[in-house]
Amino acid sequence: MSQEALKAALLNTIGNIKENPASANVVFRASTRLVESVRCGASVRNFPELTVDEPPELGGHDAGINPVELVLAALGTCQEIMYSAYASVMGIPLDSVTVELKGYLDLHGLFGMSDAPAGYKKIRFETKIESSADPEKIQTLIETVESHCPVLDTLIRSIDVSGTASLNGSPIQAAPSQATG
Repeated sequence: MSQEALKAALLNTIGNIKENPASANVVFRASTRLVESVRCGASVRNFPELTVDEPPELGGHDAGINPVELVLAALGTCQEIMYSAYASVMGIPLDSVTVELKGYLDLHGLFGMSDAPAGYKKIRFETKIESSADPEKIQTLIETVESHCPVLDTLIRSIDVSGTASLNGSPIQAAPSQATG
């Protein structure tokens, strides 16, 4: 999609939201399934199933990226999408945007060997932008993207996450966890 077509699509969506504010509330869905061992399948909309697996040292066969790598990929690609979207609306030319990410995880937490968190302790990213725009415009773009990126916001803000479980089709009560809110 060209920059102009992207801009037109985004401005159309913004216009629709202004006319009907309730249309801004959307729900995204995914479904996953355990295939075998630690290999899983993830389905989103009508796309082919995504294989998610672990590297051999974590019991997998390396048939796909693992869930914590998906988090990094989600953050990087969301940032890149937001750069493209906002640059098109703001009239800023972009030649390229890439994001390099590192997530720091302590396996003690994953394996229940200490009180270390099971998830990332920290995530660091470096965004590389190629553009002929002046640095002040790029600085405004960076500030806009980093304050409006949905995945970055989800990772840095405390959000309500809850779930249920069932056994053979009947609800089963799990012990309370941090994920229940």
